[in-house]
Amino acid sequence: MPDERPDIRFAAGPFSTDRPADPLYWDRDALAAETRRTFELCHSCRMCFKFCGAFPALFSAVDRAGDVRDLTEADLERIVDDCFQCKLCYTQCPYTEAEGHPFRLDFPQLVQRTKAVRRRVPWRDRLLADPDRLARLIGPAAPLVNAIHRSPAFRRVLEWAVGVDHRKKLPEFSRRPLRARLRGRREPTTCSGPEVVLFPTCYAEFNRPGLGEAALFVLEHNGCRVRLARTVCCGMPALEAGHLELARRKAAANVRVLAPAAEAGLPIAVINPTCSLTLREEVPRLLEGDGGGMAEAARRVAESVVDISLFLDRLRRDGMLREDFRSTPGGAVAYHAPCHLRAQNIGFKGRDLLRRIPGVTPRLVAECCGHDGTWSMKKRNFSASLEVGEKAFTRMRSAGAEVWVSDCPLAALQFEQACGRQVLHPVEVLARAYREDGFPQPIPAPDGPPEKGGS
Repeated sequence: MPDERPDIRFAAGPFSTDRPADPLYWDRDALAAETRRTFELCHSCRMCFKFCGAFPALFSAVDRAGDVRDLTEADLERIVDDCFQCKLCYTQCPYTEAEGHPFRLDFPQLVQRTKAVRRRVPWRDRLLADPDRLARLIGPAAPLVNAIHRSPAFRRVLEWAVGVDHRKKLPEFSRRPLRARLRGRREPTTCSGPEVVLFPTCYAEFNRPGLGEAALFVLEHNGCRVRLARTVCCGMPALEAGHLELARRKAAANVRVLAPAAEAGLPIAVINPTCSLTLREEVPRLLEGDGGGMAEAARRVAESVVDISLFLDRLRRDGMLREDFRSTPGGAVAYHAPCHLRAQNIGFKGRDLLRRIPGVTPRLVAECCGHDGTWSMKKRNFSASLEVGEKAFTRMRSAGAEVWVSDCPLAALQFEQACGRQVLHPVEVLARAYREDGFPQPIPAPDGPPEKGGS
């Protein structure tokens, strides 16, 4: 009998769209065709076997079924659930649009599309997808909430009600968010250098305002005139959940705030690589097709966004980075390069900045830590997240360093959970090194004006 199953074509077609503004994006038959095409290409290549669990799940399912077209709904659900949007498969794939290949393969975007089209976002995921709203609800009760989070009995209830694993170390909330801490402060009179907009991220705003303060201190110490943007969450948690409506609202809100700065040619420095990746790559895609100039504004904002370590490294390149460090951690420093930093292909500028501190030798660890947004928080993923991160944990430990560093605040949380170590952001290390009491090992003050970095 003739095979009546649909043919699989490797070439991309109209059904391959990753733009929510395209009606075919929401068409289930078009999605099914793109799923078959993507799965067939991935299973025939298998280069990405070492990344997230989605690929071993796919390869195992195809090996068992014998044909991509014979995969079950349960197979598809597992493959989609095991992808945590690290984006590393895209950077390694030879069949992407970025590589100029006509197949235009994009596995992470397919997963996002599948969640958006095939699933209703459960209320549990809606809660985790909106950290801004959650933080505002907690507000002044932050100390009480933090204490309750440490209660084993409450965590069991939270696991039952929301699906957050009772063992997962959760971010603590600050009673005084970053903006409240900075209310009434004045810009130092020494700030006469370039103007920059600081995108603090919701994590630095509500969970670790000290990180935002460190970023502001380092920028101003280097003469920058800093505007603190009144932005909301970048939208990545909503994208991970398949909640495109919420992600688009967040994207539009941020573009409205940031567009004037982008129009004026100002750089937008972002503390968290996940947020810079989202603003650069996801937001223009989400808002494509929007009227009123929103799509063009999103593209201009994306072009202006820069990871904060890259921005500081550009100051160094231009001879404007001050290197008047007064203390140093000295010796080896374990530096973790998170997935969403590596996915942007901008190098390891946080590591390069650490090298400017006298006596510091960064030890690079370029392995996934397994946190990946809200994915690791869920009961079904918590144990797997620690397995994913084991290589990173082992290599950070083996660096033989007292000071651990990562550009990603959530990676820091994962290392604290698995290894019991506090992890700093590169700007926190710089901020401390600029102070005499920042680290135990002092650096004598040089004679003459502050030293500035060159090549």
